[in-house]
Amino acid sequence: MCQANPLKNPPASNRNVNIVPKTSSGNIRSMKMMLFSLILAFLLAGSATEITGVRAQTAEPESGAVVCAPGIRPETADNCIIAGPSAYLNELEDLGLTLPQRPLHTRRPDPALTILPYRYFKLDEEEVPQLTGPEGGQNGQVYPPGFVYVSYVDRVDTGKGIYYMLESGAWIAGRGARVSEISAIQGLEFRSTPNNPFGWAFEYIPVKKAPGYNTPEIGVYLYPFAEVFQVYDTKNVDGADWNMIGPGEWVEARKVAIVTPKKAPPQGAAVNRWIDVDLAEQTLAVYDNNEIVFATVIASGLEPFWTRPGTFQIYLKKETENMRNNDPTDFYYLDNVPWTMYFDKARALHGAYWRTRFGYPQSHGCVNLSVGDAHWLYNWASEGDWVYVHDPSGLTPTDPALYHDWAY
Repeated sequence: MCQANPLKNPPASNRNVNIVPKTSSGNIRSMKMMLFSLILAFLLAGSATEITGVRAQTAEPESGAVVCAPGIRPETADNCIIAGPSAYLNELEDLGLTLPQRPLHTRRPDPALTILPYRYFKLDEEEVPQLTGPEGGQNGQVYPPGFVYVSYVDRVDTGKGIYYMLESGAWIAGRGARVSEISAIQGLEFRSTPNNPFGWAFEYIPVKKAPGYNTPEIGVYLYPFAEVFQVYDTKNVDGADWNMIGPGEWVEARKVAIVTPKKAPPQGAAVNRWIDVDLAEQTLAVYDNNEIVFATVIASGLEPFWTRPGTFQIYLKKETENMRNNDPTDFYYLDNVPWTMYFDKARALHGAYWRTRFGYPQSHGCVNLSVGDAHWLYNWASEGDWVYVHDPSGLTPTDPALYHDWAY
């Protein structure tokens, strides 16, 4: 299983937050003039190149020509020339970026969705016999070596060792580790579909002034899943894609998970509600009435246990499920997997209480979600709802012979 890389304490973000007080109309006009002057000085210093990564190719206006005020569009510029600040702001607006930036219309889901009524214990990867009681004899049942998580209902310290009572009434010796914390990661609910792609960083990454590995950092850092951002442009520099997330703000695309809003349902699903799973970006988006209502990050199947691309329907929902694979070379057993929605044989959408990180392929074929996200999706989804699994990169194979009937 993938383990999180230890991260150093990053420097605190120095992103400024502008708080605009109430002002009179005269003050507002003064502020607008000051803003115009500042933008003009900024552009004359050559900052437009740093912000967009491309120097604007604007012809020098003739002497005496009137330059349009910021906010004037070319189609309405009757008696002025689009140049300087107005050209720069139009360039940003063409990318879907306005100043100040428009926030996404989102809200956090109920944090109570992250709570589970179970306690879990991860067994050491060795054979573990079940017992008739604390320090009791074996009852004939064993857990083979492998990836094993069990639910327990009681814990006893006899002075000679710690023992856990399972839901079945059997006991095991406490060789392993309790799951002390379940990931509280949650996606976002949307009140309207964003106009631009959006996403999250799934690693701690610096924001750069322009695309490229050798460009300077601006002193701002993105923390894993701390805040959502919009993507206004993408450029390939130094053999890598870079996303523009604001004026003069670029991040490496491979370290972020992006949702690109869809305008129509997937082919073969003539409906207005579906679940979109992007294997390349490791994201999931939920559409209702053709509008995004929820989005988050996932962990899909890791080679050679890929999550199969295709258009499927949820055929079975179970609040909890015990999952296992009896192959001794790859044995796993998972007690009380929450909020399970089967859509492709044994492949399902479900909560993964054993995961602390998302945004990477890690599973045996299922679409793993945080407990809170799986709970939200379970409440929304119905049997028969469509699930569209796709890989825009084309790297996930589609040969049916490569896909097993089991997964987790």
